[in-house]
Amino acid sequence: MKSKLRLSASVDADLMKAATLAVARGRVPTVSAWVNDALRLKLEHDRQLEGLAQFIEAYESEHGEISLDEVRRAVRWARSRAETIRGSRSKEGTSRRRRGAKG
Repeated sequence: MKSKLRLSASVDADLMKAATLAVARGRVPTVSAWVNDALRLKLEHDRQLEGLAQFIEAYESEHGEISLDEVRRAVRWARSRAETIRGSRSKEGTSRRRRGAKG
């Protein structure tokens, strides 16, 4: 087991409500576990962003700055090839129903 440190923190009321609800529903054993999971996710997110920033910096140092127009074109290209998972339209433009749904 990893060593643990005690933490005293002030949090927004809605976050505390979400944490206690997660415990009540059995998703986590304690509020501390919920907070620990949240901190771990935040740490991983920050590491991923730092890695992305380093990649972009290295790319731009070799190939030049990525322009806003290039970013917009890349977004359009990615969206044109994306499949809708939620929503009313698939990439073919037809409505999609859940398996077993009638209609």
